[in-house]
Amino acid sequence: MKQQVDMAIDLSDVIIFVVNCKDGLTDLDKDIASLLRKVNKPIVLCINKVDNFKKQEADTFEFYELGFDNVYPVSSVNKSGVGDLLDKVTSYFEAKDDEIEDSSNIKIAIIGKPNAGKSSLVNKLLGEERVIVSDIAGTTRDAIDTEVIKDNIKYTFIDTAGLRKKSTLKDEIEIYSYFRSEIAIDRCDIVIVMIDGSEGITKGDASIAGLAHEKGKGVIIAVNKWDIVDKDDKTIYEFTRKIKEEFAYMPYAEIVFISAKTGKRVDELYDKINIINQNQTLRVQTGVLNEVLINAISLNDTPQDKGKRLKIFYVTQTDIKPPTFVLFVNDIELMHFSYLRYLENKFREAFGFNGTSIKFILRERKES
Repeated sequence: MKQQVDMAIDLSDVIIFVVNCKDGLTDLDKDIASLLRKVNKPIVLCINKVDNFKKQEADTFEFYELGFDNVYPVSSVNKSGVGDLLDKVTSYFEAKDDEIEDSSNIKIAIIGKPNAGKSSLVNKLLGEERVIVSDIAGTTRDAIDTEVIKDNIKYTFIDTAGLRKKSTLKDEIEIYSYFRSEIAIDRCDIVIVMIDGSEGITKGDASIAGLAHEKGKGVIIAVNKWDIVDKDDKTIYEFTRKIKEEFAYMPYAEIVFISAKTGKRVDELYDKINIINQNQTLRVQTGVLNEVLINAISLNDTPQDKGKRLKIFYVTQTDIKPPTFVLFVNDIELMHFSYLRYLENKFREAFGFNGTSIKFILRERKES
């Protein structure tokens, strides 16, 4: 069997690994998956014989344990799901060299309230006056893409229109700017949230940053105009404390104090961006994840309600940007928010994930 698999792998450009949903996850499936995970080729997992997705959806969950990102339930009998499967497979053949090269490009959206210094930051990063800078709030009306290559790494900075809370948008231009900025956040990897250090943290800053958090982006909080802030040896620590209080919902965010005007600490942003990009794209093997999970449960047992205890069977990573993990449990209702936060903290202790959110998806499966 191994020789046949090896031969098929050698001759292929893309591998479709087909499993039988009605048979469940078998030892043979696990053995083949173990071989395929060592191969440097695209792998698409096809769960066949899912003839009624609504009834069989729960039966497909266990196949995520194999650790593949591209999973497609299909029915070869009634042809459902086959189109999506073929679209995914053919996408690997249609990719052009320049598209593949562009995938290494790190996209960063710069957001914040009007006049926080977003355009000045882009100009400092570029070393030239490419983006119009004005003291009049709201000069930047649209999202502008600017490419920078530094140490052979390509970055695209998206300078967005100044944002305000939705409830305070008073004219069509501000409304247009707001939604254009949302689009910019959607297509970026990392968001730099600009705060005017001379003004201090406002409720609007937390509201604006919430956009990036909700969309699962990497986040850097850049406190700008630090050169004109009256400070002593305790100011930076006090400001950091306030940030952690106001942005308590995103404790993973990186913080840097800069001056876009003078360029002070601006280069630190590249170091932060690179670290976050690595954390956003980190993949952890299923076995290692479950070791951390078992250890976490041994230190703090799962919650229970009315005599029924939550059981977590296993965890597997299914996506990146943000790192996404599926937890297979006996009863979703038993998973308390505080325990999920506890597991998130344990995963961060084990693997880092500085600067990026991580996402958990709960799936129920029958106890065997």
